[in-house]
Amino acid sequence: MPESSRDTETEEGTKDRQQRDQGSPSSQNIVSLISQIADDNLTLVRNISTGLAVIGVIVIARSIKLITKFQVASEIPARFIERNVSLRGKVHSVSEKGLEVEHVPIHLPILSPLLSKHKGVCKSPILVHLAGVELTPEGRAWLQKNLTPTQTVWLKLISRENETLHCLVSQSRGLMRSCCMNEEVLRLGLARTAPVVGVLPDSRLYWRLHKRLHRAEVKAERRGRGLWKQESLWERLSKAIRDGSFFRLMGRIFKRT
Repeated sequence: MPESSRDTETEEGTKDRQQRDQGSPSSQNIVSLISQIADDNLTLVRNISTGLAVIGVIVIARSIKLITKFQVASEIPARFIERNVSLRGKVHSVSEKGLEVEHVPIHLPILSPLLSKHKGVCKSPILVHLAGVELTPEGRAWLQKNLTPTQTVWLKLISRENETLHCLVSQSRGLMRSCCMNEEVLRLGLARTAPVVGVLPDSRLYWRLHKRLHRAEVKAERRGRGLWKQESLWERLSKAIRDGSFFRLMGRIFKRT
């Protein structure tokens, strides 16, 4: 009897293996079919993924205006100024009114031309003032010499007054180095510090800027540069001779004697 039971179990096990072996090809066929469909439509899946990615980039770029070209100061979103965002630009000219700078947005191949809001419109520079700085004629001449047309600068937005931007203007001086024009003209004694337009006097931003610019002005004053240059005795004497005041003074002295 035990042998009969073992024989029965052996026969049942053999049948189960045969059934599994018979079902295995159908399962393999289903897997192969799915794999074949995926392989045949792989290009379509990739194209759909790429399309969704492009749409995502367009939506993000539009929402944060990364590739928008600003033609006038009023087009710049208020949140850009509130967060003191830095914009890239090209200098057109330096005049008594300030710097005329053309905004240069981030360029994305193919997308930038499609999303441009100013197709076929002439390039319009934005008027920019050096925030917290009152330029002298010598300072303006220095900027004209050092900020040549088409030169790239960075504009750190501080405030906006009508169609004029008040910014910290920086110029690249190498791979990891830049020069703030606001500080530089003060450091050379070619300008005076002035109230920062459009910023509350009791705000942290105002005092941070005022401290930074005042420090540059103090350096010029200590070193006697530009506005703070002190004439030597010989220079004062030569000036008096040119003005004729020296001879008038000598005439008065001889009259008294």
